[in-house]
Formats: sequence, structure tokens, C-alpha cells
Amino acid sequence: MTETRETARHSRRSFLRTGAVGGSVAAVTALAAPAVLAQSPIVMRMQTSWPASDIWMDMAREYTTRVEEMSGGRITIDLLPAGAVVGAFQVMDAVADGVIDAAHTVPVYWYGKSKAASFFGTGPVFGGSATTMLAWFYQGGGAELYRELTQDILGLNVYGYMGMPMPAQPLGWFKNEVSTVADVQGLKYRTVGLAADLLQEMGMSVAQLPGGEIVPAMERGVIDAFEFNNPSSDRRFGAQDVAKNYYLSSYHQASESFEFLFNRDFMDDLPADLQAILKYAVEASATSNLALAMSEYSKDLAELQSEGGVTVRRTSQDILAAQLQAWDTLIADLETDPFNKKVMDSQRAWTERVAYYELMNSADLGLAYEHYFPGKLSM
Repeated sequence: MTETRETARHSRRSFLRTGAVGGSVAAVTALAAPAVLAQSPIVMRMQTSWPASDIWMDMAREYTTRVEEMSGGRITIDLLPAGAVVGAFQVMDAVADGVIDAAHTVPVYWYGKSKAASFFGTGPVFGGSATTMLAWFYQGGGAELYRELTQDILGLNVYGYMGMPMPAQPLGWFKNEVSTVADVQGLKYRTVGLAADLLQEMGMSVAQLPGGEIVPAMERGVIDAFEFNNPSSDRRFGAQDVAKNYYLSSYHQASESFEFLFNRDFMDDLPADLQAILKYAVEASATSNLALAMSEYSKDLAELQSEGGVTVRRTSQDILAAQLQAWDTLIADLETDPFNKKVMDSQRAWTERVAYYELMNSADLGLAYEHYFPGKLSM
């Protein structure tokens, strides 16, 4: 960290302690200051990992709106898209170093620091959904393991919380139909995190790229197939212009959630009520984000078909079975690291108990859907 950056951080912490929180000198000065100065909001600089036009920027704005309203304007958030200060994959370092105060991202984007990052986003699939794994983070010991990884093992000056549980990510976009493992072998494919290791195990050549670089990479032939996350993001950045075969359902990234990062010094210097607002607005935004996702993802999927000429299919059982076999190979390798094993043991125990309840208790929704909308699922 540079001396200039450290000086800036110290100055900001001093201001928050003596200005926003209250110190003896500030208290005396405030008596003679205009009331409007005492009410000046704390500005939190927050960068996302998303292009300005992506639906995930809309979801980040749902968070910022809730923080500003719940704080009564005492906090305002300067929300910035990917690249405004640092690249999409660099936000963890930027938050830890105090270059920005906060970030809206996903854990796999700092997978280069530790493969264990993927366990908090796109780890092995033991039979649970994204909701199962979000519950593991908050009720099953995941938050403490995340703290151990980020603070104790990696020494990062951050707090992190998980937000919206994402619907399982599609296998993605292909120029030609793919129905067997042989069809995907040798393809140059974009994904991130442990999913990159998984699909390489299946014979694909993987590039890890931010969302904004995917379509240009397809156009230049750097990749010839890809996934990002959802129909809305894919449609907004023009996936339908470079491929027409869209495969839903996959085990490569079945349980991801948004990650909210905060610089520890920035957070610790806030009053307790503002700290709580920043923390619990993550949970509030998870509800609003999921509602927006269900509305927009389904609408954009239909319009990709009706207006974009896209053929939508479910990933074949042959490919799904091969993904599980590839996970088995990866898990055996990952478990040689003690921390990785500790996290996966925790996740397995949680999923065995919780997903058993979820799966046993869940009605066959496909049967009901087919009853009321016959033939659509088999199209």
C-alpha cells in the first residue's frame, strides 16, 4: 500500500471518528458550525464488477436505494460500474486496500487468490440449490469459514456478506447443437472459478473473462462457446448475436450468490446503526433482487426465443452426468488442502440434512406445470 493511500485512509478514518461519530474537538466545533454541515452524509464509494448496462447494476441500485432510505440520507452511495476505478476482477484488492469503500461482485472473481473462494459462490454440487448454500452461509457455519479465509488466511482487510441466491446458471451459448460430452470437448469456452477446472476436466479449453469481454472474444474467435449467468445479462450484452443455441440447466455453477464487500476500516469507523444498515440491507436486497430476477430473466428468455431466433434446450443427461463425475475428480484433488476439506465437509453435512428436507418436501412442480401448460416443457 502506498504512503499516499495510507494517508488518505487515515484522514478518512479520522474524519469519521471525529466528525461523523463525534469527538471532543468536533463536538466543540459543531456548536459554531451551520447545522447543514453537521448533517452532511457519509459518501460510500462502491464499485461493481458489472458493465453499466447489465441488469446486475439494477440489482446493485436496489441495494443502494435501501441503504440511503434506511439511513435517512446519512449514507449516500457513489455506485460505479466495472472499470470505473479498477477492473471487474480487481475489486477485492481495491476494497481491501481502501481504494474503494465497497464492492458488489461474486467470490469467483478473486478465485486467483485462493480456489477456496469458489466454495462461497460456485463450488461442488452436493444436491443443494443456491438457496441451500445461502442458508449454509448464514446458519451453517459458512460466514465464519469465509471470515477465516479472507481475514486469517489471506489477510484481507474486508468484511463480506452474501446476497441474492442466483438461479442455477445455464450451460450457456453454443454455435452448434451439443448433446454429448464429445460435442463439447475441444471447445474454447468462457467461465470462471472452479467451473473452469471442471470443464477443463471434461476436455474443454477455458478462458476466464469478465462479462463485458465475452461477445468481443466470440467475434474474434478467442472463444467459441460461453456462459455468463442469466438470460437478461446475456441478452443485454448481445449473446444472441454471436450464438443461437442456448442450454439451460447445469452443475458447473449451481449455487452462486452476490458478494458485498466492505473495507474493514471504513465499516468499523461508522456508528453501529449505520454498520447494521449496510449489513442487513444485503438481506433486504436479496429479496428484491430475486423478485426482479424472476421477472426479467423469464421475460428475456421468452424474447430471446421470439425475437432473437434462439433455440432454448435443457442440457443433456449425458453432459450433466459427466459434470458430476468431473466434480468427483476435482473434489478429491481439492481435499488435499486442509481448509478446502474443512469447508467441503461443512457443506456436505449441511446439504445432506437440509437438501433432504427440501427435496422430500418439494412437490413435482414440473408435473403441475405440464398439467396447466401442456407441451411447453417438451418443446
